[in-house]
Amino acid sequence: MTSIDEFRARARAWLEQHAKPFDEAAGFDLEGGSVPLEESKRFQKALWEAGFAGITWPKEYGGQGLGAAELIAFNEEAADFELPTGPFTIGLGMPGPTILELGTEEQKRRYLPPLLRGDEIWCQLFSEPGAGSDVASLQTTATRTETGWLINGQKVWTSGAQFSDFGAIIARTDPTVAKHRGITMFIVDMRHPGVTVRPLVVATGHAPFNEVFFDDVEVPADAVIGEVGEGWGAAVVMLRNERVTIGAGGRARSNPLGFDSLAELARARGLDTDPAVRRRLAVLYARESALGAYGRVLHEETTAGLQIGARGSAAKLAGAELALWAADLAQDILGADLALGAADLERVVMAIVAAPGGAVAGGTNEIQRNIVGERVLGLAKDPGVDRNTPFDQLKLSR
Repeated sequence: MTSIDEFRARARAWLEQHAKPFDEAAGFDLEGGSVPLEESKRFQKALWEAGFAGITWPKEYGGQGLGAAELIAFNEEAADFELPTGPFTIGLGMPGPTILELGTEEQKRRYLPPLLRGDEIWCQLFSEPGAGSDVASLQTTATRTETGWLINGQKVWTSGAQFSDFGAIIARTDPTVAKHRGITMFIVDMRHPGVTVRPLVVATGHAPFNEVFFDDVEVPADAVIGEVGEGWGAAVVMLRNERVTIGAGGRARSNPLGFDSLAELARARGLDTDPAVRRRLAVLYARESALGAYGRVLHEETTAGLQIGARGSAAKLAGAELALWAADLAQDILGADLALGAADLERVVMAIVAAPGGAVAGGTNEIQRNIVGERVLGLAKDPGVDRNTPFDQLKLSR
């Protein structure tokens, strides 16, 4: 039985041999696209072959069958390295765990091993132009055919759609019932000729998101994740995984708005002796540490089979708020230098511009507060006058 210390040492040795150390001077890659896709796939496969992919996933589905302690140990060691695994973040953090929890045995054996090996990439297809915070108002439809379903509609803000092989999509399968009850989740082939992906450029000038159109896209009957009509419950499972993935990651040196980066930024400008700056850096360190500890608790509970429920929203909210707070601190440290556009400041400047997006991606901060208030604190729900109205009777813009 390998001890945690032995596992940690093995992980460190492997990373030192196969991964690049974190480079403070490197450009800030918002899209994860600076590394060729094939190189990312090769690295993910090597990670899996070395026993560091799917650490807590069952062995029968390609995982390592280990515990949360090993996962945390690896993540802590990996924080010092640049891992070119960005294209796999969505699949490993959201559709993968959802299939692991709700998928059929055939789905688990078909889709999980290739995902862990780096053979296939996944995306998540939830938001629509008229259904962002209120995802249950989605209008993408899935109509029964003799052999399965036919999907038509549009999704938006989809990360990684341009290079994904498969996607987890929610679509309306019964418009005659209330909006939350007529939804089903499907596995969709992103290479189907009826799928069109178009990039969306954001304030940083990058295009990390896409809008995706579905025109008579056929999916087989066995592509349903969970049960027909139970897609909202499946979506809640995936959103829970998403919020833990986004909000409960460990502190990484590669984060331009993290304590390590901002402390070095202050030191380079002679502000590390300023009491006000030191105090705020200490607060940043404390908040990062608290979020990291909370994330470890959630990961350990998930690995143990416990339901974390809406507490994943608390992690996501805390992570988004922390990024905004750190962006304010970074601006104060940089002062007038922020407007000069120096090449050595590209990482932090891009991170400052991108920070507000974290308060929207994965569910807005306002939505997360509602979830925490209602499902964790037990506060009264919003009225929700359309909760029990059949979807086809709602007045929606179409």
